[in-house]
Amino acid sequence: MPKIRAVAVVAAVAVWMLPGGTAALQLPPDSAILRMIRDRVESKAVTGIVAGVIGPDGKSRVVAYGPAKAGGPPLDARSVLEIGSVSKTFTAALLADMVAKGEVRLEDPVAKYLPAAVTVPSRNGKEITLLDLATQTSGLPRLPSNLNPKDPANPYADYTPELLYEFLSSYELPRDPGAEYEYSNLGMGLLGFALGRRDGGGYEAALTRRVLAPLGLTSTAIALTPDMRARLAQGHDPSGEVVANWDIPTLAGAGALRSDMEDMLKYLRANMFPESSPVAKTLATTHEPRRPAGAGGMRIGLAWHVLPRPGGDIVWHNGQTAGYHAFVAFRPATKTGVVLLANTGADIDDIGLHILDAGIPLRAPVPRVARKEITLPPEVLDRYVGEYRFAPQFSIVVTREGAQLYAQPTGQQRLPIFAESETDFFLKVVDAQLTFTRDAAGRVTGAVLHQGGGSAAGEKVK
Repeated sequence: MPKIRAVAVVAAVAVWMLPGGTAALQLPPDSAILRMIRDRVESKAVTGIVAGVIGPDGKSRVVAYGPAKAGGPPLDARSVLEIGSVSKTFTAALLADMVAKGEVRLEDPVAKYLPAAVTVPSRNGKEITLLDLATQTSGLPRLPSNLNPKDPANPYADYTPELLYEFLSSYELPRDPGAEYEYSNLGMGLLGFALGRRDGGGYEAALTRRVLAPLGLTSTAIALTPDMRARLAQGHDPSGEVVANWDIPTLAGAGALRSDMEDMLKYLRANMFPESSPVAKTLATTHEPRRPAGAGGMRIGLAWHVLPRPGGDIVWHNGQTAGYHAFVAFRPATKTGVVLLANTGADIDDIGLHILDAGIPLRAPVPRVARKEITLPPEVLDRYVGEYRFAPQFSIVVTREGAQLYAQPTGQQRLPIFAESETDFFLKVVDAQLTFTRDAAGRVTGAVLHQGGGSAAGEKVK
């Protein structure tokens, strides 16, 4: 099912996989890693990438290529970037800490940690538990339907706790909690929010005190310190345009953290070596596979996805905001790990997977396409207003406000679309385009969604 994405969606790894031999289990040298990321940058698919790896001895290496800002210094291990949905693994770490200290149980209903006036949806007598949220099996949608940002370039900034409570109290679950994997930013955001309430200090304060500070992560935060702000790399959309940073106050546990490579390697090392500290021992409980997670034998622990491979599982998560992409993965069997941070909202996961396992091939990079926005009169825009059905459970609703068209996919937020011809429109916060189709009489009959190198046709039904 096609999806327009504003925060990266985790899915089964859709790449050809070759059998893994001994060579596939060894980390490549810096020269090979540099070649991978340089090729991706020079193809204009991304602006810059910082790559970090850790070997069985616990030692790390960092390779970077590309600028932190246009005309500015290059990216390096101290450059600060948004890590998007990799934040979910930190939320899982917070959960694991509170479970280890007996403050919450995985089986607890999330309603226990929300105001009594809030009605959390349930089904067939089954309530949504903390475990359901952490394993993406809550039955909640990817995003709340009442996420209607005033500023689409910063879509979560004005989503309040009151709006969250309003959505929960009105939503009907399509299936029993725990029954089926469905990736939900809302669910993980709700988990972080509830844990912050249980702690009493809110999500960021709880995470800092219980996870970040004990691990020595001084450059990982939601609220940027002056020093972090000075090191913040500019984010770019897939066309190379500079985009605004995101603020995610209420659903912070889903994707609000910023970090640098130095901190992310400390975090990765703690996940790879459980014996290194009490916190690391707690982190190890988040990696244990607990439920199925889509195709290809994928499983999920607490936030972390577990991909079966010859030579040992790969434990991983990725993240994407409008201007950044992050990927973190490791193989417990070989004690090897990788972190990738890019200052472009474009998928680079294949590089990280290939570094860990040469049997997983690199994809051919998709070069940026320069798109020029044009202005169309309201009467032309009105032709495209309506609902376009791409699959039985997936539609895109197009609306107009003034001179602006918006597209809202099923279960996702409304995003502005911009004309580059009379029938071709593009999004700025994600690499996706819509081409409207017309019959011989000029009536609009459908639309074609272009995203991720593929296309899907939808019929106009309203």
